[in-house]
Amino acid sequence: MRSATEFENPYRPGAGHMPPYLAGRDSEFQEFDKLLTQETILENMVLTGLRGVGKTVLLESFKPRAVKSGWLWVGADLSESASISEENIAMRLMADLAVATSAFTAEVEGPASPGFRTEEPAPSQVPLSYAVLSAVYEKTPGLVSDKIKAVLEFVYSVLRQHHRSRIIFAYDEAQNLSDHAHKEQFPLSLLLDVFQSIQRKGIPFMLVLTGLPTLFPKLVEARTFAERMFRVVLLGRLSDDESRQAITKPIAEAQCPIRFTAESVQTISRQAGGYPYFIQFICREVFDIWIQQIRDDVTPNVPVTEIQNKLDTDFFAGRWAKVTDRQRELLWVIATVVKEADEFTIQDVAEQSKTLLPKGFGASHVSQMLASLGDHGLIYKNRFGKYSFAVPLLGDFILRTYDPPNVP
Repeated sequence: MRSATEFENPYRPGAGHMPPYLAGRDSEFQEFDKLLTQETILENMVLTGLRGVGKTVLLESFKPRAVKSGWLWVGADLSESASISEENIAMRLMADLAVATSAFTAEVEGPASPGFRTEEPAPSQVPLSYAVLSAVYEKTPGLVSDKIKAVLEFVYSVLRQHHRSRIIFAYDEAQNLSDHAHKEQFPLSLLLDVFQSIQRKGIPFMLVLTGLPTLFPKLVEARTFAERMFRVVLLGRLSDDESRQAITKPIAEAQCPIRFTAESVQTISRQAGGYPYFIQFICREVFDIWIQQIRDDVTPNVPVTEIQNKLDTDFFAGRWAKVTDRQRELLWVIATVVKEADEFTIQDVAEQSKTLLPKGFGASHVSQMLASLGDHGLIYKNRFGKYSFAVPLLGDFILRTYDPPNVP
């Protein structure tokens, strides 16, 4: 039997890395499985939550379930560049779609056939490559939305002949999508309009979008019908029991001789706050430390302060460095407000600031600064006019590390 020091660390705290054990997401799988049974697409999915709750991991876990149910899977991360213009989002859709469709062929009767032009006699079958999809797009008259609809309808007509007509378009980081009225470019609205249109025609192409909590309000702002178009799944923290499973099962299933004590598991769970990323981060550090302590014949323990300092440096410090001194004061006030609740209002913060700071904030000033902090990805506003930290455990970090000037 291998000794503990010979085992590879099983924990994976990287962004979007699949954990060794996915704990506590059964209800989300059930929601997704219900959507897979739709013949006519009446609901799409928005999977939302703070950074570190495992949205990307869960999206990847959806893929094999969809494929097993007969769906094709199309998707990528949505970068800001995809949202620059309507043309860009159309190109993004076609490029991703071609990866799945290029395995299928379409019958081509001649040069005038849809999506295919050539001087030579056309072959009887051509793959649904990006070149073919792009040709359909360019040949279709009208607006960008008309062109991309024509592409999707063409693909559907071909796939039906292969008895594989259902496709999921899965996009991560979808909060990056935006309309740009000042440039007369509306890529987000185009995406919603196109999919609503083709779904009304009975084409079973479904959207699955993941992103920060700003995503769904942004969709509704772009098109009010988005409220009825999506089923929203809010991915929250793990329960205490689910956290314990995420901590203990990876080493148990690997049959590693190391076993975290009940006290250590409780400490890790408390420090992680139910966030899967923090569980992976802390467990990875603890595992390496315990291996060293066992090698040195030292009784294993969890060095909470040292691990917390490393987490502060690796996860929080970069975000904290982006804000001004006055914004830090405001964030500190917010942290004192949200100790008892996850949400806060502008009035809550304005009143608390006058109690805690020699120079408080007026409501209008708070509103302006919250907008700026939202651009930094530190704060988000929900649909009910309340705000929350967009970074998990940020309030704890602020209260732990920040001393506001001129405060007794």
